[in-house]
Amino acid sequence: MRQGVRLGVDVGSVRIGVARSDPGGILASPLETVKSGKGDIDRLVALVAEHEAVEVVVGLPTSLSGREGPAAKSARRFAGWLAGRLPPGTVRLYDERLTTVTAESGLRAGGVHGQARRKVVDQAAAAVLLQAALDGERSTGRPAGEIVRGSA
Repeated sequence: MRQGVRLGVDVGSVRIGVARSDPGGILASPLETVKSGKGDIDRLVALVAEHEAVEVVVGLPTSLSGREGPAAKSARRFAGWLAGRLPPGTVRLYDERLTTVTAESGLRAGGVHGQARRKVVDQAAAAVLLQAALDGERSTGRPAGEIVRGSA
């Protein structure tokens, strides 16, 4: 397993959930919710610097059949913009099927309801996504997902 903090990013049209791993890449934890729109990429770049992250895993929303729709196209575009602001090879896309559902379920089971859940569900989804990528790397010995090349 590679060493270094990783960030997980669950991109939404309104909010972006962010999670971080420990330096050993074992455990993902919710970190922050960033408002989508002006300044979102700047904030993510700042979080990468602040946490000295070696990698950013961006969720790729695909359908259960594996097809990519408009949300996946948007996530790819966002990941490209982010990759354009970070060192090459830093940003990866990873299949995020069911991460929000899993996060919602976990929060509900933990007694987090209503407005409180809406405030943290994106962070929790990012943590589920990042944990899946970390577990995938641990089981295969290879970084999970696909590298994103930067775009302007």
